[in-house]
Amino acid sequence: MSEKILKITQLRSVIGCTKKQKATIQALGLGRPNYSVERQDNACTIGQIRVVQHLVKVEKV
Repeated sequence: MSEKILKITQLRSVIGCTKKQKATIQALGLGRPNYSVERQDNACTIGQIRVVQHLVKVEKV
């Protein structure tokens, strides 16, 4: 069974965002615009993406 992977790319800066949004970006392993990480597609990751959905782009790999 193959694991589902999401590619998460930060598109916008966290300047002016709330502390929760900044912490979520850091927890995802991002930090600067145009950085990308690959994470497993699970409930925890989906919840983090919802918090910062206006700052990131998500693609299925």
